[in-house]
Amino acid sequence: MKTIVNKYGHKRITVVVGGETRHRSIFNGLKVFLDGQSLGSVIQKPEVVIIHDAVRPFVEEDILLQVAISARQYGAAGAVRPLVSTVIASSPEGCLDHSLERAKYRASEMPQAFLFDIIYQAYLKCTEYDLDFGTECLHLALEYSNTKAKLLEGPPDLWKVTYKRDLYAAESMIKERLSQHLCIITNINEEAIEVGFQLHENLKHHISHVKAISLSMYKTVQDLQNIFHGECYNFICINVKESDLEETCKLVDLLKNGKVTTSYPLVVISIHLTVPNCCSSDTQTLTGIRQLAKEAKKSNILVYGLLITYSKDASRLQESVCEGSSIITALIKVRNPALLGQIMTV
Repeated sequence: MKTIVNKYGHKRITVVVGGETRHRSIFNGLKVFLDGQSLGSVIQKPEVVIIHDAVRPFVEEDILLQVAISARQYGAAGAVRPLVSTVIASSPEGCLDHSLERAKYRASEMPQAFLFDIIYQAYLKCTEYDLDFGTECLHLALEYSNTKAKLLEGPPDLWKVTYKRDLYAAESMIKERLSQHLCIITNINEEAIEVGFQLHENLKHHISHVKAISLSMYKTVQDLQNIFHGECYNFICINVKESDLEETCKLVDLLKNGKVTTSYPLVVISIHLTVPNCCSSDTQTLTGIRQLAKEAKKSNILVYGLLITYSKDASRLQESVCEGSSIITALIKVRNPALLGQIMTV
């Protein structure tokens, strides 16, 4: 865990040894606020503490804020979701004993928030059986601190990653979120501007936030990110010459030096323009892209190549750009490392 904290540059983190059960781990986390000095650090006791499960990785800031505010008002608060299946009880013989009316019940989710003293005192008073077999923090607050938690309807993304199939779903959700911002970078060349504009018009129907900028609009990674007022993980760099990689190399170097690639892989698609029936060889481009992709991958940057046929005929150019947009969308959403350094042609 300390290695992960250091790798991703997290700040204000204190790592606490967990217990053998869920409640014992949480209790250990609470106790550090009172005896944190023994760990060599001073940790101020909070008014409100939020408890969350790492197996629910898609928690949004909004629901964290809601449970924290409600906990301050009611003493405890937790996110809930509607039941998707009816809960039944079986008899000792393995037959149906009774079922619960699903509309009256909710699934308890995380995050949950508490006034620190309420949840801490609840853990001090609870039994060894609670610590070994209990799973519900809101119940402890009710049972041992006489605090009725405020229940808040949580978003659907609070689902719990439990089974192997959930890992595939979680991966798809992450990739979907990473694909929502795209930056198209072009120079002042007429052909590059025209292709960049048409790509922008096509891609905005598939990707939530697409912006086209010129090379003069940025000098640092922060300049690029400020354009989106957030984090962008996908970039298109349009090179006018078929064999030219200069602008793509500059962009990759900028992203590497900016150190923004630690959390998730960035995608850089190097677009090269060629004319119809051109007999020039693209061997140099192939070799350059592959070498660039190999080096960039070490910095968690995925580099792909796309060769677009440029034509003065508007309909033919539109057709090429449409095909290219489909490939770009797929590359961004799938983020397949097996295709690194490959050049696709439309």
